[in-house]
Amino acid sequence: MMIVIDGPAGSGKSSTAKAIANELDMQYIDSGAIYRVVTLLYIQSEFDENKFFELFDAVDFSFHYEHGFFHVYLDGKEVTDEIRSQKVSDNVSKVAALPRVRSKVTDFLREAVKDGDYISDGRDLGTVVYPNADLKIYMVADLDERARRRWQELKDNRPTAEVNLDDIKENLAKRDQIDSGRSTAPLKKANDAIEIDTSKLSFEEQVDLIISHIKKLSGAHI
Repeated sequence: MMIVIDGPAGSGKSSTAKAIANELDMQYIDSGAIYRVVTLLYIQSEFDENKFFELFDAVDFSFHYEHGFFHVYLDGKEVTDEIRSQKVSDNVSKVAALPRVRSKVTDFLREAVKDGDYISDGRDLGTVVYPNADLKIYMVADLDERARRRWQELKDNRPTAEVNLDDIKENLAKRDQIDSGRSTAPLKKANDAIEIDTSKLSFEEQVDLIISHIKKLSGAHI
């Protein structure tokens, strides 16, 4: 079974998908984290696209999900914490919009789900990566609420860091514009996706709502 959750940055896709994976004993794939690893490589290439693509064509990405955490690796080195930096956040939409990047990451994500039950979140999973997914969810929330959630997430994960709510809101607005306006695999709702506005839902409510849709699937074995 393949379940996908698409939507704009900060809409709660990752935390919701992980909670569902844990509740239903599914494998979880954070597609956005893979693009963040690629972005980290871009930053390490000093923003030089020629140098970046030389490394990109030869580099190895890998991941595993364990005990509620999605761990990512770049050539065998764990970079799970590094990919959450503000510099990566500021550049990930630009890097993810590059056609060569999207093509390779799409192939990587498809190869990763050969057997078993999976849930994944991203931007174009239902439209491009997994067009035949068993269930497609499109999560949305208003910009202020998404910024607040991202601010809280960063404060919880890095309590000593200085986190500015206005900066986060500006970053999310820019990412919305880039993600929706790119020519290759833009952010959009799949025609057969179920849209869920989480602006006024509690975390538990949105998790339970999506689980109810999963359990309604014909022949669901979870």
